[in-house]
Amino acid sequence: MQIWYAFCDLLPFEMFHWDFMKNALLALLLMAPLFGLMSTMIVTGRMSFFSDALGHSAFTGIAIGCICGLAPTPVAVAFSVAFALLFSYVRSRSNQAADTLIGVFSSTAVALGIFIATLGGGSFTKYNKYLIGDVLSVTPSEIGVLLLVLAGVILFWFLRINQLTLASIHPQLASSRGINVDSMQTSFTVAIAVVVTLAINWVGLLMLNSLLVLPAAAARNVSRNLKQYHLLSILFALAASIIGLIVSYYLGASTGAAISLILALIFSISFALRKKVA
Repeated sequence: MQIWYAFCDLLPFEMFHWDFMKNALLALLLMAPLFGLMSTMIVTGRMSFFSDALGHSAFTGIAIGCICGLAPTPVAVAFSVAFALLFSYVRSRSNQAADTLIGVFSSTAVALGIFIATLGGGSFTKYNKYLIGDVLSVTPSEIGVLLLVLAGVILFWFLRINQLTLASIHPQLASSRGINVDSMQTSFTVAIAVVVTLAINWVGLLMLNSLLVLPAAAARNVSRNLKQYHLLSILFALAASIIGLIVSYYLGASTGAAISLILALIFSISFALRKKVA
C-alpha cells in the first residue's frame, strides 16, 4: 500500500493526497473491471433483474447478521450464496419464466429483509448506509479481499466465458456439446452473489444494479465482436468510476450515484453512435 500511496501523492489532484481517497481510488480500480466483466455475463445471460434480487438478499443477510450480533458481511455472503443456489434449483425444476421466478425471490427477499430489520420495533435508520454505500470507508484489508475476488472472476471468465455465453444464448446447443448448463448457470449465480454482497457496503443497494448492467449495455451498442464487447465494458466501468469519484468529491455527492450517472451518460452517447459504428 505504501507504493500506491506514494504514486497517488504524485497525482495532480489534491483530493488524492488523503489516505481514504487513495483507498477509494484503488478499490474502484479493482471494482471497475469486476463490474465490467460481470456486466457482460449478466447482460448476455439476461440476468439483469437477478443481480438486483441478489442485492435484496444481501441486505437480508446483513440484517440477520446485525440482529444476531455477527459480522454482517460474512453472513450476507453466506445468505446470498444460499439464495442463489435456491434460485438455481427452483429455476431448473420449474416451467415458470425466469423473470417470474426472479420477481418471486426478489419480493420475498425485500419483505424478509425489512421484516428482520424492523423486528421488535427496531429502527431502519442504521441500515441506510447499505442503501447508499460509501466507498470512502473502504479499508486496506477489504481492498485485499476485492483483489482476490477480481482474480477469481478473471479466472472464471477465461475458463468458462465461451461455455457460459453459449449456455446463455442457446442452452439446447450447449447441452448437445456436452456443457452442463445447470452447473454453469449455478456457478455464475454464485459468482454474482459474492460480487453483489461485497460491493453493497461501498456502492449501495440502490445503485448496485446499474453498475452491473450499464457497462455492458453501453458496450453492446458500439461493439462489433465479443472482444470489443468485453473490453469496452471494462473501459466504460473504469472511466465512470474515476470520473464519478472526482465529481462526487468536488460536488459533495454520493460516489455510487455519480458513477451510475456517468455510466448512464456513456450509455446515451453509445446509443447515439450505434448506427455509425454498425
